[in-house]
Amino acid sequence: MSVLRTVACGLLALLLSGCVTTPPAYDYTAFRQSRPKSILVLPPVNTTTSMQATHGMLSQLTRPLAESGYYVLPVTLMEETFRQNGLNNPAEITEVSTTKLREIFGADAALYVRISQYGTVYRVIQSETVVTAEARLVDLRTGALLWNGSASASSAENRGGSQGGLVGLLVEAVVYQVMENVSDASYDVAGMTSARLASAGRPAGVLYGPRSPKYQQDGSPAP
Repeated sequence: MSVLRTVACGLLALLLSGCVTTPPAYDYTAFRQSRPKSILVLPPVNTTTSMQATHGMLSQLTRPLAESGYYVLPVTLMEETFRQNGLNNPAEITEVSTTKLREIFGADAALYVRISQYGTVYRVIQSETVVTAEARLVDLRTGALLWNGSASASSAENRGGSQGGLVGLLVEAVVYQVMENVSDASYDVAGMTSARLASAGRPAGVLYGPRSPKYQQDGSPAP
């Protein structure tokens, strides 16, 4: 019996180990070869119905990049330059050639961002504010894709479960809905998404820039 039990346990262990897969490591070859020092963050393309999505994300993307060791061109300079040239629509701005962007701004790379979720999502008896975006880092000197990734954040991440049953859940849902509408929770959640999207040191995230003490020592970003 003990032999059969041992064999059975061994087979079970093999089956379980076979179901566990490790995601492939991100290929940073192009990123390491380019090693950009300065980044131009372009206005995010908004595919949601929220009018605040583009500026809600744009205003918070520069900080994580700067903290990761890059010089990030000022957002106001970027917006005013495009405005003076008759470009106000983010989708149109992303169509400007990399050669032209390099010529105008002198940056090594540009960050292209697309927002797919921005605002409150209503469930059966609950609501949460969700912001989801994806980004591409493109070398303005060669046009090569250096990195791409995505991130999402929700206002419900730090909520505790209600202990008051159904009535408690209903009351909690009303309270959170009022709070998020009054305080514009989307902006705060966009900050969380921006940090996850553009910070170095995250799994499959951007590499550290030349102003970081971890520059060229990061390898594959650690969790």
